[in-house]
Amino acid sequence: MSDKTLISPSILSADFADLGAEIRAIDAAGADMIHIDVMDGHYVPNLTIGPMVVKALKPHTKKPFDVHLMIAPVDPLIGAFIDAGADIVSVHPDSGPHLHRTLQAIKAGGAKAGLVLNPGTHPNVVDPVIDQLDMILVMSVNPGFGGQSFIMSQLDKITTLAEKIKHSGRDIILEVDGGVNPITSKQCIDAGATALVAGSAVFKGKGSYADNIAALRHPIPAPRAV
Repeated sequence: MSDKTLISPSILSADFADLGAEIRAIDAAGADMIHIDVMDGHYVPNLTIGPMVVKALKPHTKKPFDVHLMIAPVDPLIGAFIDAGADIVSVHPDSGPHLHRTLQAIKAGGAKAGLVLNPGTHPNVVDPVIDQLDMILVMSVNPGFGGQSFIMSQLDKITTLAEKIKHSGRDIILEVDGGVNPITSKQCIDAGATALVAGSAVFKGKGSYADNIAALRHPIPAPRAV
């Protein structure tokens, strides 16, 4: 695994009227992956995009598509998103009846498999399936909306999961999504995160995407109080 913290900008905060250009811009600005939040209005209280949009965006970058499926039931749509260009498909443990089978289906389709832990999900949920995982995604907000504040209790979960990954000996990305900014990014990295998802922290200020990504990857420690 690279020592560099991977940055996966969430296009949920991009200009939806010009998504192709936005993806090209964050690619040029140094993004490592493109994070795509798929919400069904059922598993989470919001509705975003489907496979047709993912397919339309794929030609705009060669960076991996990091697709987070917030849909239930998830199994019937896995193939459609992989066919559309998803390189990593992350699912929630309660989005289908048989988690192990769901992860197997992702890998059989040729994509990498991720497991998403909501703030209230215990880290031990990864234990029975860690041999199937390429990514673990810690939600540091409750999923469904962008722009929420970071839930600080998730830092201990990140540390716990980092230890589980180390013990497994597997090359598993530990990603954090929700309220990530130049302050919380350092806390996540210090806790053991190897990848960060950020929406508003990346897409604020047209022309500033490269600086915004650099500020997340190499955060400056906050000054100590005197």
